[in-house]
Amino acid sequence: MRIGVVTFPGSLDDRDAQRAIRLAGAEPVALWHGDHDLHGVDALVLPGGFSYGDYLRCGAIASLSPIMTEVIDAANKGMPVLGICNGFQMLAEAHLVDGGLIRNDHGKFIRRDQKLRVENTSTDWTGGFTQGQEITIPLKNGEGGFIASAETLARLEGEGQVVFRYLEVNPNGSLNDIAGVSNARGNVVGLMPHPEHAVEAGFGPDTATAMRSGVDGLAFFTSVIQRTLVGA
Repeated sequence: MRIGVVTFPGSLDDRDAQRAIRLAGAEPVALWHGDHDLHGVDALVLPGGFSYGDYLRCGAIASLSPIMTEVIDAANKGMPVLGICNGFQMLAEAHLVDGGLIRNDHGKFIRRDQKLRVENTSTDWTGGFTQGQEITIPLKNGEGGFIASAETLARLEGEGQVVFRYLEVNPNGSLNDIAGVSNARGNVVGLMPHPEHAVEAGFGPDTATAMRSGVDGLAFFTSVIQRTLVGA
């Protein structure tokens, strides 16, 4: 399986996403924001960072990059797409998921290992989890507060499109403690925490077993591989 990772000017975590894909057993394919070619990939990752310096709004300019025409078309046809942090902001700006992201309510950039609860295991990216599973994924953002209208929020909750929820602490003021959402079809998922930073023992969050041994993020990538192979 080939999973594309799009690099934008200001992307920081594209190489980390490529490594996560490789560790999960798939082939990472580097894609460039200025191209109109997805090179025949089976899934896509929009990585974290500060695309275009986060000018205007985070992800706003990146959502209009040339390659996003192909990303939007592929997503609407059912291709799995994962947006991580800045990538989540791009998905929201491109209207591939509902809601938006605003500056953290405390006004500061935050970096922490964040506990999450898995709310939806039926998406292309979460099939390897169990319903209600608690996982720990690194978080780092300055504009991660999830917002939506009351009507949109009720629909997301009612139709099971809330995929992850913050536990123990809400790090950025997100409504309903929402950490990640999906589109109605479940092939597009966006979340603020960074699963690509929790894929290899010795380099992830601390666990009760050992320091930096957390690998909860790996299931994102193995899930989409398994879902795609079964679908094939």
